[in-house]
Amino acid sequence: MNQLLDLAVNAHGGLEFWKNVSRLDVAVSISGSLWRIKGYPAGLPNVRMAIDPHQPSVSITPFSGPDRIGHFEPDRVWISDSEGRLIEERGAPRDAFAGHVRATPWDYLHQLYFAGYAFWNYFTTPFLLLRPDVEKTEIEPHIENGNTWRRLKVKFPETIPTHCADQIFYFDEKGILQRIDYVIDVAGGIAAHYCFDHQAFDGLAFPTLRRVVERTSKGPWLSGPTAVLVHIENIIVS
Repeated sequence: MNQLLDLAVNAHGGLEFWKNVSRLDVAVSISGSLWRIKGYPAGLPNVRMAIDPHQPSVSITPFSGPDRIGHFEPDRVWISDSEGRLIEERGAPRDAFAGHVRATPWDYLHQLYFAGYAFWNYFTTPFLLLRPDVEKTEIEPHIENGNTWRRLKVKFPETIPTHCADQIFYFDEKGILQRIDYVIDVAGGIAAHYCFDHQAFDGLAFPTLRRVVERTSKGPWLSGPTAVLVHIENIIVS
């Protein structure tokens, strides 16, 4: 195992513990300028996500209306009512973003695919990076606001739904995730994603506040608008 990744995995709860986790239930609110641009100024307030930690599968409740549930899998997204009756669905959902730029509005199924894959990635990191088909290399450290962060350069295979193939993960001296750099292929934009206020939930460590900002040639635009703001209220590990 990569030494930095080994440190990060242990800092976030350890591999042996993670292997026995069957589900994450997350109470979360999501907002920010990206949601406004895409036609959803309220974002996703006060939703619950049920996340499969070992394969890309997420459900979001409520989604698109009261008593409705959004379901994400890589090859299909769908919305059902509380009784399980299908309301609408889309196969090959990533293909539906072809030709999109930052200003392109989303329908509910676009929003569902984006939120589904993004939050599956967020809540399975750093354990997701252990997969043998994920390439990872430690690169030179980064100094930001007087802090030195070690960095892991990662290349994801096409089989993993994620923002983009090439990403950089930043960890502090204890191995706690501080930042992720990526390009948002389906939405447009180059992002720096910051993680704050880590807490332990049933043995696993997660950031309870996340802020995504634009990343320019001069670095993250920290004084600019917040593209995505994530507040975690609670996580139940089972």
